[in-house]
Amino acid sequence: MTPRDALIAVAGLLAPDVAQVRDLAVAAHDDPGAYLRDHADRLDDRGIDEPFELLAWIALVNALTDHGLLAEVDWKEAPDEITGQLRVLRSAPTADEIWTSLAEAELPTYEFLVLAGERLAGAGTALAVLDIESDCYPLVLLPAAGAGDLTALAAAAGFTATVLPA
Repeated sequence: MTPRDALIAVAGLLAPDVAQVRDLAVAAHDDPGAYLRDHADRLDDRGIDEPFELLAWIALVNALTDHGLLAEVDWKEAPDEITGQLRVLRSAPTADEIWTSLAEAELPTYEFLVLAGERLAGAGTALAVLDIESDCYPLVLLPAAGAGDLTALAAAAGFTATVLPA
């Protein structure tokens, strides 16, 4: 599988019904210069002003965010804030008891994410981080059955996705 094909597969796994997510990631992969010109304002918010090896992954993260499929949280975000952002994702489970119990947790961010990953796994949902080499956590939710595929496909594409707990 080529890195491009793996990137397409990741997009399909995380946004099976949103072709634009795939299209934007592929555009950044295929023609980074054109993608950078077309999305300069958005990329400027991340301090990106020239093509680099993570551009297609950043394009995927931005597209997932735009379609309500990714929550980007700060490394020191409060648990209730993280819970609030995850709960409204289109891919989030609807079981209120999971979200209520998580919102009440008082843990540092990473420890909270591990706890959230454990609780969500119990409901058949995987919590994963799409690593963009930043001090934030781009978080996605997907069916637990696809968790292994996500990490393998991300690696094949040349990027890192980590399912929590790791």
